[in-house]
Order: sequence, then C-alpha cells, then structure tokens
Amino acid sequence: MPKEVFTRHKQPWNAEEAGKLRLLAGKGQGLKQIAKALNRSEESTKKFAKQNKIAIAKKR
Repeated sequence: MPKEVFTRHKQPWNAEEAGKLRLLAGKGQGLKQIAKALNRSEESTKKFAKQNKIAIAKKR
C-alpha cells in the first residue's frame, strides 16, 4: 500500500485547523477521519490534540 502524502508536512497549525479539529472531535469523529479531513498525519493530529487538551474518540 503506498504511503499517503501530506501537503501540510511540518507546517505549523493555524487557528482555522485548530477550530476544525475541535469541531470534528466534538462530533465524535475518530483520529483517522479527523487527520484525513485536515490533511495531516495521524501522529501530528494526535500530538496537537494532546497538547491542547482536546479529547478524540477512540474508534473500534
């Protein structure tokens, strides 16, 4: 399976992305879905959410 390419690689987060992350996390979206919507890696999304105390639902 080919690796995904993220156009926002190593770019700082902006307020719009942070707001969208909060909105999607509040709706109960999973990490994978949020990362794809923001065009960020799952690791980056998880790290940013943890730093800003945003709870992301665990999808099983």
